[in-house]
Amino acid sequence: MINRLLVANRGEIARRIFATCRTLGITTIAVHSDADADAPFVAEADLAVRLPGNAPAETYLRIDLILDAARRAGADAVHPGYGFLAENAEFATAVTDAGLTWVGPPAKAIAAMGDKMAAKALLAEAGVPMLPTWTDADQVTGFPVLVKASAGGGGRGMRVVRDAEGLAEAVAGARREAASAFGDGTVFIERYVERGRHVEVQIFGDTHGTVVALGVRECSIQRRHQKIVEEAPGVLPDEVRQRLHEAAVAAGRTVDYVGAGTVEFLLAPDGDIHFLEMNTRLQVEHPVTELTTGLDLVRLQLLVAEGEPLPVAATPPAVGHAIEVRLCAEDPAQGYRPATGSLHRFALPGVAVEFGPLAGPGLRLDSGVVDGSVVGVHYDSMLAKVIAWAPTRAEAARALAGALARGELHGVATNRDLLVRILRSPEFAAVDIDTGFLDRHPEVFTPLLPADQVPLAALAAALAAAAERRDAAPVLAGLPSGWRNVPAFPQVVRYALRDDEIEARYRFDRVGALAEWSVAAGTTGGEPGDDDAERPAVRLVEATPERVVLDVAGVGRAYRVRRVGSEVFVDGPDGAASLTELPRFPLPTAELAAGSLLAPLPGTVTRVHVEVGRRVAAGDLLLTLEAMKLEHPVLAPTDGVVADLPVPAGGQVDTGAVLAVVDPDLEAPR
Repeated sequence: MINRLLVANRGEIARRIFATCRTLGITTIAVHSDADADAPFVAEADLAVRLPGNAPAETYLRIDLILDAARRAGADAVHPGYGFLAENAEFATAVTDAGLTWVGPPAKAIAAMGDKMAAKALLAEAGVPMLPTWTDADQVTGFPVLVKASAGGGGRGMRVVRDAEGLAEAVAGARREAASAFGDGTVFIERYVERGRHVEVQIFGDTHGTVVALGVRECSIQRRHQKIVEEAPGVLPDEVRQRLHEAAVAAGRTVDYVGAGTVEFLLAPDGDIHFLEMNTRLQVEHPVTELTTGLDLVRLQLLVAEGEPLPVAATPPAVGHAIEVRLCAEDPAQGYRPATGSLHRFALPGVAVEFGPLAGPGLRLDSGVVDGSVVGVHYDSMLAKVIAWAPTRAEAARALAGALARGELHGVATNRDLLVRILRSPEFAAVDIDTGFLDRHPEVFTPLLPADQVPLAALAAALAAAAERRDAAPVLAGLPSGWRNVPAFPQVVRYALRDDEIEARYRFDRVGALAEWSVAAGTTGGEPGDDDAERPAVRLVEATPERVVLDVAGVGRAYRVRRVGSEVFVDGPDGAASLTELPRFPLPTAELAAGSLLAPLPGTVTRVHVEVGRRVAAGDLLLTLEAMKLEHPVLAPTDGVVADLPVPAGGQVDTGAVLAVVDPDLEAPR
């Protein structure tokens, strides 16, 4: 029996496993890098062991350090979580050789499925349908194809290639990214199916020979080949569902599978199914299966590891519908690159439970962060999984979208607006989805806050600041705030919003009512002095430092306002705005050379593809920046000559560092 469990993982993953351990009375042990010392999962564990090392991204991959931590903390079992060493056969063997219980499939099964090419050959013999696959670019016959990492998953190392010209660079880039993410740069190539759906079957096996399918999940909506919306049960014809169950169980039985696993398939438009890979671990999206089957999959993992038989021998019927979204720290203004910073506030309304079962329709939150968490560059950008369960798919989607839209997510840019747009789209409602959904629907990338509502958000921010100053005034608190105590002149506040600036002007009359207002911004309004008829009539109903209510043309609109230093976060009925109040008298700053390309986030320059003096065209690849385990290409913004490359390959950079300078007016040397 397991009494003291070490979880060889971090963040939301560790917290999820700890939650089940608490219900079973199992002592929990966390391991952590220095970067995670203050993380919530460390505080929640009964015991915590520091993993030494100067490379936080690699610390959790050190088998020797984790086994030493298990010995020092007195663990009798190890759970690998998902990610890091979860699908490492060497780790599974080392744990069992150390006399500890391994909460996962046998090392032999991990090894068999870990080599994806060998796994395809093995399962093809068992009758599992396959796509054409190649190990060498010279073998490829026909396009488009998909380059994939042989080790790991999560979309890391994937590249779609539509012609022979781009294949070599795609293979090289996939190898680099896979080596960084998984320590193994092996890749392979398979046929890419247009309009295919990504579906997967949750399987479970025990040591008594039972392998059962626990239903199909729909995971088609992806960005950069990473799932961002998942649901169960997948909306499929019963005949297709049955074929998927049978193929997945056959895959599990072929390798004598024990524990939780996921068999992933591509569903073609004609109904054919094709095996993609088998993940020998619990998946990120397992909560949707839990909420529709009533099973705690982590509990089943622990019971199976203790030698108990599975409590189910056949696929349980799905009850209701569950939808999960991956809420990530990503900046929409930077092409959804991973974002970093302090998470000042993280609150979603209507959350009924964290990491556990729901008693009825509602929301579940599986999160690795809390208010005040710091999002760094060392790990994956996912902040949380938000899951809704309801009797119907439509109800679940509506509830989930509403909670996300009303959430307070302050301090780090996220993909929240994108998720809400997807859930509210007619195509999602009609299950008109496949892996190319986002490519075909660019409208879902539109911010929730309409451009014509930005001025009202800026006005609310300015009025909340005025209320805060009045509250703090030691004397004469009733007079107008600002630089002039003269009601005839408007107060002026300037804000930065993404790449724009907004100037909010407002004036109170002598009884404290809003006498006039205007907002001017590069793309969000006109110039000061625009005709008042072009702006809606606004009456101030209430203004406190944290809440502003405006009557706009007879409709009351409430805004929640939170200020952290110069940052102002406004959550209104139509969406959220993150503003930065600009100083009235800004200090002079160093002027950057024209054509300077700045690092969008901290990272490492992995490759420099050009040299100083070379003429480049707009869109040419200049260098590659790696951050949060992903490669980010840095492209030439215009035609010109490379005037400077201040950071060599291997160099570390902070946000805002100059990576390259492309001068459009410079002549290339002859």
